[in-house]
Amino acid sequence: MRKTIAVMFATVMAMGAMSGCSSNSADTTTSAETKAETTAEANSASADTTADSKADKDLTGSVTAAGSSALKPLVDEAADLFSEKYPDVSLTIDAGGSGEGLKQVAEGTVNIGNSDVPAEDKLDADKAKELVDHQVCVVTMAPIVNPDVKEAGVTTLTKDQLIAIFTGETTNWNEVGGPDENIVLVTRPTSSGTRATFQKYALDGKEEASNASMETDDSGVLLQNVKDTKGAIGYVALSYLVDDPGVETVAIDGVEPTLENTYSGDYPVWTFEHMYTKGEPDEVSGAFLEYIMSDEFGTHMESMGYGVSSKMTKTEH
Repeated sequence: MRKTIAVMFATVMAMGAMSGCSSNSADTTTSAETKAETTAEANSASADTTADSKADKDLTGSVTAAGSSALKPLVDEAADLFSEKYPDVSLTIDAGGSGEGLKQVAEGTVNIGNSDVPAEDKLDADKAKELVDHQVCVVTMAPIVNPDVKEAGVTTLTKDQLIAIFTGETTNWNEVGGPDENIVLVTRPTSSGTRATFQKYALDGKEEASNASMETDDSGVLLQNVKDTKGAIGYVALSYLVDDPGVETVAIDGVEPTLENTYSGDYPVWTFEHMYTKGEPDEVSGAFLEYIMSDEFGTHMESMGYGVSSKMTKTEH
C-alpha cells in the first residue's frame, strides 16, 4: 500500500514539473517575440528619423535673391532658418529695390526677384509674362519723422498735408502745426517698390519733389537718415519699426499705421509682397519659397511686422 502511494505521488510531481516547464517555455517565447517586435519598431522609427534628417541635409545648391528692401528682413530671417534645415544650401539675399530685383530675375542673374509691386508695373509686358508670381505676405508702409517733429506736436497729417509736404509745396513744419523748422524729405529712387506703393496710396499718385530730397536705395539707410536729421520725414515698411528704431510714425487722417488697421481696411498704405521666379523655380529655389509660405514660418511674420494675407478684410484698394 505504501509503495502504491509513493508511486502515485511521484507521478503527480512529475506531471507538475512538466506543466511548469511548459508554462515557463511559453512565457519565455512570448517575451522574446514581444522584445523582437519592439526592437523592430524602434529600429524602423530610428530609420525614418534618420531618413528625414538625411533628406534635409541632402538638399544642396544655391539661391540668390534681390529686390525689395521692404521684404528683405523677412527673407533674411527665412534664409537663416532655412539654412538650419538645409546646411548645404547657400543663400544670398540683396536689396536694391523692386525694379532692380525684377530686372535681375528677368535677365536670369538671380533666382528670385523680390517686389512690392506686380512685375508688369516695372517691366514690359513680354518680360513680365515670363515671370511666375509667388505672393508671400502683406507689407504696410508708414510715414516716419525725426523725433523732434512729433515732440513739437505733429502726430497726424491729412492726406492733403502729406501730399503738399512730399511734392515740395509745404516746406516748413510750422505750416502743419509743427516747429519752425525746414522739412527735409528723405525718399527712395524711382526703382523702389516702397516709393511706388507710398506714392500710389499715400500721395494719390502725385510725384515726389526728388530734387529737394535726400534719396537712398535702401530702407535701412533711409530710416537712419531720418533718425539723424532734424526735421526729416520719410517712409518705411513696418518691418523696420518692430524694435525701437529711433524715429516716430505719423498717422494719416488720424489712422495709425498698424497691422490691425491694415487688416481692417482703415489704413490705406499697404501692398502684397511678391517673390518672382523666371518660369517655375528650380528644386532649391522652390523649396525655399515653399518654406517661406509654410505654416511653420508663418508664425514669424506678424512678430516681424508683416501681415498675413488671409487676414485682410479688403484685398483691393
